[in-house]
Amino acid sequence: MKQLVALLLCASMLAGCDQMGAKDDAVDSAAIERQLKGIEGQWMADYNARDAMRLAEHYAPDGTIANPGTPLATTAVARREAIGAMVADPNLRLQFASDRVQVAKSGDFAYSRGHFTMQSTDPATKQPRSDSGSYLTVWQKQADGGWKAVEDFITPGAPAPAPPAV
Repeated sequence: MKQLVALLLCASMLAGCDQMGAKDDAVDSAAIERQLKGIEGQWMADYNARDAMRLAEHYAPDGTIANPGTPLATTAVARREAIGAMVADPNLRLQFASDRVQVAKSGDFAYSRGHFTMQSTDPATKQPRSDSGSYLTVWQKQADGGWKAVEDFITPGAPAPAPPAV
């Protein structure tokens, strides 16, 4: 529950982000949204390829992975271990897509919220299991202009409904 509260606070802060003196039209939010959706597509391809090294590269040096039932992975070593264990599962099948992307007016932070379905091995029964749920990834623009995940939270359960069409 504390993680959910932290995520909601983070999302509300990002939604209100603004840079002093920045013009509303200075940031091409639609282009950033397309870029982030492209990164997420590559991220899913890296999962399908079981490429732990490429997966770890999607995170900023101070990035965090929050998978249900596991400790937060807040260091490069912890992230590689969490990712390595996940892709080593012979039953792993993962599909995810963002339902919403919001970009801060400053253009240096964004978040994507989406849904996932996953097949993996149940640690208790050693049998295949299916899970679904939602995720929230907070992105930060890097010095090289690329985007890296700084917070990646996965929540099991029914996926959040898609936002209404505008």
